[in-house]
Amino acid sequence: MNQSKGRILWIDDEIELLKPHIILLEQRGYSVETATNGEDAIELVKKSHYDLTFLDESMVGISGLETLPILKEIDPATPVVMVTKNEAESVMEDAIGRKIDDYLTKPVNPAQILAACKKFLESERISQEKITQDYIQGLNQITSLLYDDLNWNDWKEIYTKLVTWSLELDRHPQLGFQETLQNQWRECNTVFSKFIEDNYQNWIHRKTPEAPVFSPEIVEKYLVPKLKSGNPVFFIVVDCMRLDQWLIMEEHLRPFYNFKKDFYSAILPTATPYARNSIFAGLFPIDIQKHYPQWWVNELNSEDYKLNAYEKELLEEQLKRKRASLNSPLQYIKIHDTDFGKKIESDIMKYSRNHLTSIVVNAVDMIAHSRSDFAILKEIAPNESAYRSLTSSWFQHSSLFGILKAISSIKNVKIILTTDHGSIRCMRGVKVIGDKETSTNLRYKFGKNVKAESRHAIQLKDPADFKLPRLGITVNNIIAKEDFYFVYPTDFHYYLGKYRDSFQHGGVSMEEMIVPIVELIPR
Repeated sequence: MNQSKGRILWIDDEIELLKPHIILLEQRGYSVETATNGEDAIELVKKSHYDLTFLDESMVGISGLETLPILKEIDPATPVVMVTKNEAESVMEDAIGRKIDDYLTKPVNPAQILAACKKFLESERISQEKITQDYIQGLNQITSLLYDDLNWNDWKEIYTKLVTWSLELDRHPQLGFQETLQNQWRECNTVFSKFIEDNYQNWIHRKTPEAPVFSPEIVEKYLVPKLKSGNPVFFIVVDCMRLDQWLIMEEHLRPFYNFKKDFYSAILPTATPYARNSIFAGLFPIDIQKHYPQWWVNELNSEDYKLNAYEKELLEEQLKRKRASLNSPLQYIKIHDTDFGKKIESDIMKYSRNHLTSIVVNAVDMIAHSRSDFAILKEIAPNESAYRSLTSSWFQHSSLFGILKAISSIKNVKIILTTDHGSIRCMRGVKVIGDKETSTNLRYKFGKNVKAESRHAIQLKDPADFKLPRLGITVNNIIAKEDFYFVYPTDFHYYLGKYRDSFQHGGVSMEEMIVPIVELIPR
């Protein structure tokens, strides 16, 4: 015998007139029980669980509206579809107010009944079958693309598809595609790393017309045009924000904004001291050091907090070079902790009187690093899906969300939101050789004679080829590819385990380099 598609309770004092509908449902694989009044229905629900209830609104004895709250109290999870001859708006509102799940008007036809049953009893199965079919087709399309001669736009499309599938499969973990998707991410990043290795130097030296927009160009391309109107402009940089994290934030912001989304490429290394300084300066690191040596801090001998200490000054100089005049002084805010963020949120309306307010938010980067440092966070977010869930929980209660909601009410406001780079979940360690002065980042190393296996890292023979400053005659650079991270031979296995499955940045991967830049348009 075939398994029932679901148990239905149909409550109607004229149940005999509905016999054709009941027979149809039974023929379609549903199990149907009936009751002719509210009292009998309540007794049936007390004894047994039903997957769906059809409830007549007008019955002799206890009415449908009176029966409804009792049924919901006994079994809150069972959806109830109210069926009524009364088309009065007040009846409909009363039913909705009492937590009705759907509403049909008599005389009902077979198509309506079947649609309701599929909606409440089969939507998950139908959805899963469709997702499975679409995913397998999409997987094959991406795999075939990897054998083509790809350009930057192709990689944006591949990355967007992978992120979209990741978010979709988060909602259907029972389909069991997580390992398949993870393997596809890895395969794509292997090909992407080779693509970057082959093209990056030509791009940044403008030897090919197919170069993407890079970190130093986004202020001129996206921000400066918004300043020309004279309206208040907010430029928000969320440190270490990936596309999947932005899409999660976007869902929460949809009641307040429409969005225009684009992508640019973070420079190498995809690390805050380089990528974010380049955004604010409008220059590659080698040119920042050359033209503004007083604001370029050597990573090898400086504390982390000093590496991005001059973003306001660099942005002011860039705006001068671009002849982008402001009608009020630039306001620059760096939100580095919760209390300060809440203070800015409470004061944000006063910043709308400024021509340009630039806000840097460090929280997403802090989440990534804290997950490595605190076992409880790793337990809360053991995988990519849970990491996205953690991002969603943070954002809903964050000062950034509060700030953006408040800004949405400002007349004629312009908002550009982006990030400096993304991050990747590092799963494979590789030995690196270097001295004690070598930089500490797990995805890139600058130091004397530092080296790792070439198949796992890009070796920078001359930093100037990548528009990076030379840090000394014997100092060289390596940048990790794919999901590799660097581990020294000393206590190799200890540190291999310590940093495995941590979110890092600085290297070459789609997640780190293909980053969103969004215009938020208040509704």
